[in-house]
Amino acid sequence: MVTFNPQQNTWHCPCAKPRVSCVHKNISKWHLFQNHRSFFKTETETASTPHQHQGTVYPPLDAELKRLVNYIHTFKKLPADLPADLVKPKALTDYLTELHPTETICTFCPGSVNLEKSAVITRNAKIITMNGVIKNVSTYFRRCPQCKMSYRYQEWSHGMHNFDDHAILSLELCLFLRHNLQNHVAVSKVINSLESLRNETFPARDTILHGYYHFEALMNHDYSFSCVCCGYHPPIVVMDLHRKGVFNLPVTDMQEASEDFTGDVNIEEFWDSVQLEMIARGFSKSRGAKNTFAVRPSFERWAPWIGKNTRKSETVLNTEFEKRSSSKSSTEAEVTMVSEDRLVDELMKQKVSTVRKLCKACNLDWNGSRMDLVVRLREEMKTRHSYDKIFQKIWGASGGWSVILCPHGVVYSLKFNLRAESPRDYADLLLSWMHLPNVSVYNSARGLATHGNLRSPTSLPFQPHEGRLAASTPENITAAQQTTLSVSLPWLTEKLPSPDEDGHPVTGSSDHYVLYDRFHQANTNNPQEVLRRINLVPELQGSLTQVAEQLFSTMQKNNYFLNNMAPSTHIFLMRNLVHHKNRNTNAKLLEKQLERGLSHHVQEISLNSCGQAVLGKYEVEEMYFASIYHL
Repeated sequence: MVTFNPQQNTWHCPCAKPRVSCVHKNISKWHLFQNHRSFFKTETETASTPHQHQGTVYPPLDAELKRLVNYIHTFKKLPADLPADLVKPKALTDYLTELHPTETICTFCPGSVNLEKSAVITRNAKIITMNGVIKNVSTYFRRCPQCKMSYRYQEWSHGMHNFDDHAILSLELCLFLRHNLQNHVAVSKVINSLESLRNETFPARDTILHGYYHFEALMNHDYSFSCVCCGYHPPIVVMDLHRKGVFNLPVTDMQEASEDFTGDVNIEEFWDSVQLEMIARGFSKSRGAKNTFAVRPSFERWAPWIGKNTRKSETVLNTEFEKRSSSKSSTEAEVTMVSEDRLVDELMKQKVSTVRKLCKACNLDWNGSRMDLVVRLREEMKTRHSYDKIFQKIWGASGGWSVILCPHGVVYSLKFNLRAESPRDYADLLLSWMHLPNVSVYNSARGLATHGNLRSPTSLPFQPHEGRLAASTPENITAAQQTTLSVSLPWLTEKLPSPDEDGHPVTGSSDHYVLYDRFHQANTNNPQEVLRRINLVPELQGSLTQVAEQLFSTMQKNNYFLNNMAPSTHIFLMRNLVHHKNRNTNAKLLEKQLERGLSHHVQEISLNSCGQAVLGKYEVEEMYFASIYHL
C-alpha cells in the first residue's frame, strides 16, 4: 500500500526508503495524476487552495531571499538587554518543539492578506542548550500567496534563537558563549567542555559558531563607543596599532579604486552589510550554497567604526587606496619612515633564514650577514610595493587594528587596515570626528601632524605651531631638552570661561596638539620635535599609552581564533568584543561615580548633553545606565 502526504509532499511504500523511487510509487503517482491532477500543481492558482506548497522552494532564492534576510534584520531584532527570566536555566522539557512562524498576515502586501498554512521545513531540528541537545524538533514556514514572501520562526520570547531552521540555540547558551569570548575562550572549546560535562554529542562547532554570530547580528546593540567620563567628544585621546591582529588577505589581488573615488564611505551601510552576511548564513549554511551577501575587502567599500555621537555623519573617510600612490610629497615621505623603522626592528628579530627568503622575494642579494641583509631590505622598503611585501611576510596579510582610546581605556574608533599602517589611517579617523581632540598622543606624532595638515592646508587641523606645544625657537627647544620648559593647558581640567571660536565642547579651546608619550619620544631625531613631549604639560603627567598597551595585551589573547577567520567575520566579531569591553569599562566607571555620589548623598546619575556622566538628575539619556548595569 502506497501513501501520499500532500502537505509534506512525501510518498511512502513498504518496499523502499522514503526518498527512493519504486514501481509501486510510480504507478500510484500515475493513477493520482489521472484522477486528482490538482495535487501536482506547482503554484496556487485560485483562492480555493491557499495552503498548497508543492513546488515551493525553501529557503527562497535570489530576490526573495534578499527580502527575507532584510525582513529578519529589520523586524526580528533582539533587545540589547534580554529579560532575566528568558536567560535563566530551565529544564529540557520546558522548550517548545513545534516552531511555527508567529506571522499570520503578510507584512508587505496592502490590506490583510492571510498567509498560507504552515509547511514543515524539517522534523529533525535540534535545540542546543546548556543542559544538552533536544532532538526531533519540527520547524515550519509560511508563505504569502500574493507576493511569495516567506516567513519562518524567528522569535526570542521563548528563550531560543533560530539560526538555520535546523540548529536552534538557547539564549542562555548564547550569553554563555559571549562571556566566554570576553574571557578569550573560543566557542569550540566551550562546546568541547559541555560535551564532556553532559556526556552528549553536540552539533558541529562551525554550526554553533555561526549561530552565535547570527544571534549577535540580530542583537539591538547601539555600538556607541563612548566613555561615560569623557563623553562623546574626548579632549584627550591615545592612538596605537595592534599589529598582530590580522586576517588573511591577498592585497595584491585587490582591485584598484576607481578614479572618481574620494575615500568617502557610508559607515552604516557597510556595517549593515556585514550584519546581513551573518544573518544570511542561516540560509546558505543549511543548503551548502554560496552566500550572496558575503562582504569582501575592497578599497571602495571598507569602513572603520566610529560611534554615531562622535562622528560628523554617516559618511566617513577611508583613503587607504592612496597608500599605493607613489606621488608623495618629500615631507610626507620622510615622516612615513617611522613605520619603516619599526618594521626594521621586527626584521632584526627574525631568523636569518627568514630574512634571506625576503631578500630573494625582493630580488636582492641574499648573501652576507643578518645586518647586511637588513640594510638591503631597508633601502628596498623605500618603495611602497616592497614595504607591503615585507610587512605581509612579517606581520600577516592585513595591516592590523588602528584604535583611538580615551585615557580611561574606552575605544572610540576602530579601523581594520587593509594595508600597512601609516599616519593616514589615524587622520582618516580624526577627520571623520565631529570635534577634533585637543590632545592626540601617537607614537608617530610628527607624521600624523604633517600628514593631517597637508590633507587640509586651508584649515589646518593641528595648530598652533603645527601641533607642537610651543613655537620652534632655539630657546624653546633648548629649554625643552633641559626639561625646564613647562606648557600648562589649564582648560584640560576646567573649561575656558570664554570658549574660543570653534572650541572643543568640553574644554572650550580650539588648540589641537599631537604629542609623543614619554616611551616613544625617541621615535624622531628632529630637534624641534622635542616640543611634542607630553611631559612638558603638567596636566598630562604619566604614560597615557598604557591604556592602549593594556587593551592590546588583553585582545591578543583572542588572536588564536580571530586571526583564522575570514575578513568579514574577523571585523564583525572584533567590533562586538570591543563593544562589550567598552560596556564593562563604563559599568566600572559608573560604579566609582556612584560611590562618590553616595558620600555626598547623591543617589542619581545621568548623562549631560556631551555624553558625560554627572551626579544628580539630568534630562538626557538616563535610561542608558539601566542597560549598562544590566551587565
